[in-house]
Amino acid sequence: MQRTIAISDIHGCYAEFNRLLQSLSYTPDEDRLILLGDYVDRGPNSREVLDQLTAMACHGNVVMLRGNHDQRFIDWMSNDDPLTQAKFVEHGGLATIQSYCGEEWSSIRWDDEKVSLLKEWIQSRYAAHLDLLSRLPLYYEDEHHIYVHAGLNPAYPQWQEQPERDFMWIRAPFYNQPTVVSKVVVFGHTQTMELHDQSNIWFGGDKIGLDGGCAYGYQLNALQIREPLAYQSFCVPAEGKARNERAVG
Repeated sequence: MQRTIAISDIHGCYAEFNRLLQSLSYTPDEDRLILLGDYVDRGPNSREVLDQLTAMACHGNVVMLRGNHDQRFIDWMSNDDPLTQAKFVEHGGLATIQSYCGEEWSSIRWDDEKVSLLKEWIQSRYAAHLDLLSRLPLYYEDEHHIYVHAGLNPAYPQWQEQPERDFMWIRAPFYNQPTVVSKVVVFGHTQTMELHDQSNIWFGGDKIGLDGGCAYGYQLNALQIREPLAYQSFCVPAEGKARNERAVG
């Protein structure tokens, strides 16, 4: 069976992402890599992450999903609504702006004209990044798993019909209740610290949580699947030391 590697919530942690791939001996021609969203915000290198992913997206074995922070970045670039602008900056977007335009943007006096010029500058140089994010799907399904950024709403037995927002934003209604699907759901978005008070991958029976909170100083996790429902987890702590963390199944 082809090896599958799932990673979520990179959040601009470019160095950790590449150390994690190295620790896994990731081989693009042989492995299927599934990335569950939130490539930008909070961490220091969102631009570098998207540079790399834009190149990787050309490879047929890479699946990229859209996360809520990716959607926020798209919305900020395309929408002048003050609430949209404020939420993007307040929830980690300033780090994304700085990664594209430099640290000096943290100290400017913001006004509509400067923000408009800033967006035009990003669009003129990094249109490929924005095009990539805007085209990302909300979920991916294989024989044994459903992969999604945030989760599935148990109120929708036909889960593909749930609101788009749920794929990117849902939390407690998903992880606190059994799923209504027969496959294991692999997700990010909710830090595993909230699920079992540690940053290791959370194995919750019918669901598996991956977000180790790397951008908050914890770790970036990867789930390796070599056989159906047989898992091994790897991580790179935020300080950069890689280790094989846990084996299950």
